[in-house]
Amino acid sequence: MSMSAMSWLWDTMTPMPLHPQVAALLDQMKAMGAPPLSAGSVADARAGTEAIAALAGDPIPVGSVRDITIPVDGASIGARVYTPAGAGPHPIVLFFHGGGWVICTLDTHDNVARAICRDAQAVVVSVDYRMAPEFRFPIALDDCFAATQWVAANARSLGGDANRLAVCGDSAGGNLSAAVSQMARDAGGPTIAFAALLYPATDMTAKGGSLDENAKGYFLERADMEWFMNHYLSAEERKDPRASPLLHPRLAGLPPCFITTCEFDPLRDEGEAYGAALRANGVAAENKRYDGLIHAVANMTGVVDGGREMVADVASRLRAALHG
Repeated sequence: MSMSAMSWLWDTMTPMPLHPQVAALLDQMKAMGAPPLSAGSVADARAGTEAIAALAGDPIPVGSVRDITIPVDGASIGARVYTPAGAGPHPIVLFFHGGGWVICTLDTHDNVARAICRDAQAVVVSVDYRMAPEFRFPIALDDCFAATQWVAANARSLGGDANRLAVCGDSAGGNLSAAVSQMARDAGGPTIAFAALLYPATDMTAKGGSLDENAKGYFLERADMEWFMNHYLSAEERKDPRASPLLHPRLAGLPPCFITTCEFDPLRDEGEAYGAALRANGVAAENKRYDGLIHAVANMTGVVDGGREMVADVASRLRAALHG
């Protein structure tokens, strides 16, 4: 189904109201009077991620957590390894955090990784890829693919099983997860068994639909997306399938996929369009829309019940795919 057709279908439906917890959170943010992210500097935006981390709730206990270094082309990047309790080897989930390829850290997404580790009973390797504007496209993607290759080659030392490897990420991390899946298929490996994409950005050329309907007032705004993309990509690079995985000319042969979207998210339609395109090409892709919710709820699990539901759903899909 095309994005325009999906938008028409949405227009014929009665939208749900904002979830009361989300509405209260947005009211609190508005009362604080902070300027839009797109109006500030990169340094200001990065400093503001501490507030995001505070919404995640108390740290979820897992078996162990350690930081490692992963070699990439001519450099090295950090990663954090979360290991579940109990004897391994365990499946492995490569996790790529969101933040528009510009902001957020391993710390902002610590509890998401912990929840997946515990509930999917998998080793989670959260990748500290290099970010824009210091490192523009395709550095973040190249780092994530190099990390995936390294983890597959070193799975045993991580307590993991390279034959049960998945990718997962939210927003920009969902974009990177989709693109890594495509790169791995095209390169003949590593074999990705499953992909879980939380409200992913899949088409940097998209217009209309939810980008207009949810353009302002729902945490992530269309102007913020433009701000992120301008730091990461040139205008021409937006058309590159490595940046816009929905535009890849071959979508067949990709791993089974679970894609979450939120009703009041500018990225809603492109996440749903990607799932539809995968299914049209024979890929087992499940879409689930969370009514009443906004972008980034996976980082708001301490205050938004729906965020916990989404992360639990992601973990359950990963567990079923990797332990089945």
